[in-house]
Amino acid sequence: MSDLNIETILAVTKIFKLIGDPTRFLILHVLENRELNVNAIAEELDLEQSAVSHQLKKLREAKLVKSRRSGKNILYSQDDQHVYAILHLAVEHAEHGREEAQNDAETATADKKKQ
Repeated sequence: MSDLNIETILAVTKIFKLIGDPTRFLILHVLENRELNVNAIAEELDLEQSAVSHQLKKLREAKLVKSRRSGKNILYSQDDQHVYAILHLAVEHAEHGREEAQNDAETATADKKKQ
């Protein structure tokens, strides 16, 4: 990692800050492998259209989503499959940690019952 330059470090941390927001994370999740307009995203996530638009702007500026015009609609989709690889690994890690915590709690309960 000693060969990382400051620009790369800043770019990576910016990506993590963006995907670390629950709303933006959910938007990215909804857009995986499909194209939707703002209203469809807002409806699926039960959010205000203005809130979704605001978050999409940030994701688009960071090149995490892309947009294209189709008639009167602007459709949004994933821009980079690498981001989804990161998201999948993060979800897998979080679920693994949750499963371990649950197993530890069950073991502790069983141990208390034995005493």
